[in-house]
Amino acid sequence: MDALDQQLLDVFEGKVVRKDLVHRIKKGTNVPTFVLEFLLARYCASDDPDEIQAGLEAVLATLQDNYVRPDEANAAQSRVAMRGQHRFIDKVHVRYVEREKRHWAALENFNSQRIAIAERFFADNERLLEGGIWAEVTIAYNDVDEDDYTFYIQEMRPIQLSRFDFVGYAEGRKAFSRDTWLDVILRSVGLEPAKLSRRLKFHFMARLAPLVEPNFNFIELGPRGTGKSYFFSEFSPYATLLSGGQATKATLFYNNARRRVGLVGFWDTVAFDEVAGIKIKDPDTIQIMKDFLANGRFSRGVEVIADASMAFVGNIDHSIEQLVNSTEHDLFISLPQEFDLAVMDRFACYLPGWEMPKTSTEFLTMNYGFITDYLAEAFHHQFSKVNRYEEVSQRIRLGQAVEGRDEKGIKKTVAAFLKILHPDGPPADQEFEEYVAYAVEARRRVKEQMNKRKPDDEFAHIDLSYLAEDEGEIIVYCPESKQAQATQDPTRKSLDGKAAAPAAVKSKTPPPPPAATEAPGHPAEPALKERHFTIFYGETGHSYESIIGPYLAGAKSVVVEDPYIRLTHQLQNFVRFCETVVKHASVKRIHLITSYDEFAGPEEAQAKLDELKQSLLELDIVLEITMNPNLHDREIRLDNGWVIKIGRGLDFYQKPTSWFEVGANDLSLRKCLETKVDIFRGGVDG
Repeated sequence: MDALDQQLLDVFEGKVVRKDLVHRIKKGTNVPTFVLEFLLARYCASDDPDEIQAGLEAVLATLQDNYVRPDEANAAQSRVAMRGQHRFIDKVHVRYVEREKRHWAALENFNSQRIAIAERFFADNERLLEGGIWAEVTIAYNDVDEDDYTFYIQEMRPIQLSRFDFVGYAEGRKAFSRDTWLDVILRSVGLEPAKLSRRLKFHFMARLAPLVEPNFNFIELGPRGTGKSYFFSEFSPYATLLSGGQATKATLFYNNARRRVGLVGFWDTVAFDEVAGIKIKDPDTIQIMKDFLANGRFSRGVEVIADASMAFVGNIDHSIEQLVNSTEHDLFISLPQEFDLAVMDRFACYLPGWEMPKTSTEFLTMNYGFITDYLAEAFHHQFSKVNRYEEVSQRIRLGQAVEGRDEKGIKKTVAAFLKILHPDGPPADQEFEEYVAYAVEARRRVKEQMNKRKPDDEFAHIDLSYLAEDEGEIIVYCPESKQAQATQDPTRKSLDGKAAAPAAVKSKTPPPPPAATEAPGHPAEPALKERHFTIFYGETGHSYESIIGPYLAGAKSVVVEDPYIRLTHQLQNFVRFCETVVKHASVKRIHLITSYDEFAGPEEAQAKLDELKQSLLELDIVLEITMNPNLHDREIRLDNGWVIKIGRGLDFYQKPTSWFEVGANDLSLRKCLETKVDIFRGGVDG
């Protein structure tokens, strides 16, 4: 134990658990963390190594005896039938069957959809009807032949605290500084704070914000494997995670047939995993979502008010640098097309998921932290019964660029930080300013993307700022886009759309290198830079002109090494490449080094290349062809010093499904295969 462990044990005795024990058991089980810690708190509440070992064995025995894997469902049913009853740890769902006018329970892994349940169970806990809850549940066998069910629920104990003392929680907080309390929260979610920077620590606090602040609209997009959905799937029994699929207004908001509020009425947080895969067929769903995201209320024949926060998490499969420098795309690229600007404008916080570390044992703590269920209860209490928004409003000072929804989003983010880190009272001025700076950045990230999408200046005030006590007005920037001209000052499209790129063009590469500049009396100097990027499968917007064209300036000789210029479509691609070269009058020589099909021989390809050679000769360009059957590399070398390597060579386009579709002739509109492109300075080679 370190000093923080000892302090935590002294102040919150009986409410903490060793997180390394959770990690040890978690690897071999598939139950939520709060379920494991529920058992660890019961059996491992000791510092004695022997007692802990005995407790771990008891936990494992309990899981082995009471937790059922899906493939063991039949054996579990048989066990109940043979013994008369058995206790399980499982997620319990209850549904109302209108045709039968009764309720039926189902256990997630027990594989029975018709378990009888008494009204007292779901009357006491309505979340059974909306998503289900984890519980210790005793299933009994019914041997009455006349009944239409085999099993019924005899007893049920939800896996969560029966009572929570928030006053004691807040008083205990007073024994810690802000920074040590921040470390306590991180250890409670299983992370070792010594491995994290202050900025990363704040990112993890932002992930917790939807669990503690009502009607908080949160989005995180980033790479896979960073634990985006963990806090909503396993950390709190008051959050529910929807994994893709269809989002309907009846499920989410209100079911007119049953006259029952949907998920937003029963959960503190409704989170959407893999947000790009959300399918919304009914336009009314998006409209109701907009109303709910704006103020926590909507109307579907009846006026409904609910406090649930909404969190959207998903993946970005693109280079962030390319996106912020793209004139066509933005950091909302992963959102479904139904999520328009009105939805985006309601996001209070955009967490930069690309900054989060990949989940690994390196970042897991081996020290003590709160029992997850205890901390979840603290957050739930503050979610439903504590309001820090007014406190923030009286203290915060924001700049003139901050508009209505900006202000609301910033204040709610700061309020969430106060609830998480200062449940006992107000923070110091310096601490408060740190939260404000973070909240302003999180909101600016939202506004920058909307400003790139909007053809007018509605969201142009992106320089959000706050007034610091000693430094005056401070404009906050997003680190990934601070130097990106395409994000800070996006090109506006004309009203007739002529300045807009074709809708089918989907370029995810950085904009072309800057144009040459010319001072009076001096020749132009091309401001070309090395470029390294990936063309992803299915992208459009890539042509030989856009990739290679700018680097041909001043070149008189081009060498193309590509072993696959032999089939008809590959020869056609080479013709298109030569057309790109022809547009740059300085090039006088093209040298193609390729190979031939060992089965068909070079004759067929050679005949077509001879036709191309004659065509180029009429334009004063000499085409030389060298056949090398051992050639494997693919690159283009220019005698001005530039080298272009395309992983697939010139043949990186998908074959059109029809020669009468868009993209059949204009390569910038044709879909690509995935490949890497590297453009760099190399030696001159003829």
